[in-house]
Amino acid sequence: MHPSSLAKYRAFPSVPLPDRSWPDRSLDHAPEWCSVDLRDGNQALPQPMSIDEKLEFFDLLVRVGFKQIEVGFPSAADTEFHFLRRLIDEGRIPEDVTVQVLVQTRDHLIRRTFDAIRGAKRAIVHIYNSTSPLQRRVTFADASRESIRDIAVEGAKLVKELVPTVPETEVLLQYSPESFSDTELDFALECCHAVMAVWQPTPKKKIILNLPATVEWTTPNVHADQIEWMCRHLQNRESAVISLHTHNDRGTGVAATELGLLAGADRVEGTLFGNGERTGNLDIVTVALNLNSHGIPTGLDFSDLQSLRAVYERVTRLSVPERQPYAGELVFTAFSGSHQDAIKKGLDRRAREHPHTPNLPWGVPYLTIDPQDIGRSYEAIIRINSQSGKGGVAYVLDREHGFDLPKSMHPQVGKRIYDLADAHGRELSADEIRDSFFQEFVNLASPLDVIDYELIHQVGERGRVKCEACILLHGQQQRIEGLGNGPINAFVHALESIGMKDFKVTDYRSHAVRGGSDASAAAYVQVQHDDGRLLWGAGVDPSIEMAGLKALVTAWNLFRS
Repeated sequence: MHPSSLAKYRAFPSVPLPDRSWPDRSLDHAPEWCSVDLRDGNQALPQPMSIDEKLEFFDLLVRVGFKQIEVGFPSAADTEFHFLRRLIDEGRIPEDVTVQVLVQTRDHLIRRTFDAIRGAKRAIVHIYNSTSPLQRRVTFADASRESIRDIAVEGAKLVKELVPTVPETEVLLQYSPESFSDTELDFALECCHAVMAVWQPTPKKKIILNLPATVEWTTPNVHADQIEWMCRHLQNRESAVISLHTHNDRGTGVAATELGLLAGADRVEGTLFGNGERTGNLDIVTVALNLNSHGIPTGLDFSDLQSLRAVYERVTRLSVPERQPYAGELVFTAFSGSHQDAIKKGLDRRAREHPHTPNLPWGVPYLTIDPQDIGRSYEAIIRINSQSGKGGVAYVLDREHGFDLPKSMHPQVGKRIYDLADAHGRELSADEIRDSFFQEFVNLASPLDVIDYELIHQVGERGRVKCEACILLHGQQQRIEGLGNGPINAFVHALESIGMKDFKVTDYRSHAVRGGSDASAAAYVQVQHDDGRLLWGAGVDPSIEMAGLKALVTAWNLFRS
């Protein structure tokens, strides 16, 4: 924004609450949840959902565990009306689920809404009217506070009058002073008190007072102050459920909701993945999983978040951003080398120290939750590009292909793979990493190759073996032999017998390959050249002995490449 534009903007006023208590509180339980996907989310779609798609989405929300679901604005359009009628007439609303309907405080719309809910076991009728000074001045042509308050009162009276016309339905009342976020607090309180005076709620049959941040004008702490102020000054507080409905205009809808809960709110409205007008509504998935990450049960099941996301994207025709918390494609992906290394160490240590304790307190660097708990897999955590660290390649080779490289081999292999990623200018797939590893470090056969070998255990010489091998050196085949205290040592002495004395073996490791490979054994040999250089080579073969020999030959060949 150009500095010259700043003069048109003003700081949002603070709330006079010097003894605010919410900063000292902690969240220790979940709120009531209400999904508004089928209203707010649907209204914000370039192509609204069909009735069949809305039915599928409703069933999905029920499976997730929502007990309150706003099904739309049945007085606004025939599609909305007939969708609700199908839910009721086809018996698709579970006994423990309450549907919610939204309606402006206008006589004919409220009456049409009662036609829509007829036959439902339980329904929340959610009335609202705009209350902010901006709305009063612009939308309602300088309407007075009294006239705005009277709109709310008349709406509440009509709802109360119509309740006996649907005797089979338990009707709950919800009132929203729309644009609460920029309404004078004393006037928002006045409107709520006026509606409560009509409805006469009790602790057993509460009214829902929804305090929406219809537009997010300010920082989350001011929103929390507004909520705490309302909770403190509300008469008959025990007979009201204080509900939050935040938007995301400033990108802090989740924070505003969490602080609003600290400030005393009881209930949260939002959508899956934050779909909604402008920058969207609150993302309930994020808030619920944030609570889960602190060990707090929420009643919502996001253990198969990928499947839920797939249905959402299909019926809404929207995409979940790659960086969306928890659900995004890249949120459990580390490109940074130091992050990759720390994640690998954390996962390996957890598996090693506590293999049979899956519910041990979670503690892996850079991962706030276990991806498996929401249907993600570890295989997707690490990806490799030119910015990655040495641990990332080792992680992929281990987790994806079963090759457990020695720690001191990581830098040598990592640099070569990252150089390749840099040359391509893109991320490398797990298969490309494996193929590059084989091409550069496994079973290299030039200028030296081992064609065949035989080990002969020496009688009377415990641990001593004789290695007879057929090798190819610079295109010339020859047979060699040597004695040693194992296959590798004997093969080294065999090579020394033909003058190859410019190296020594400094390390050797081997293991069975886990899954994904046709080979059954992998070996790693580190060789030190006379000039002091240390290089690792790898060998893969069904025979563990031959794998070791091939690893040694590869390490020797790397000095000549």
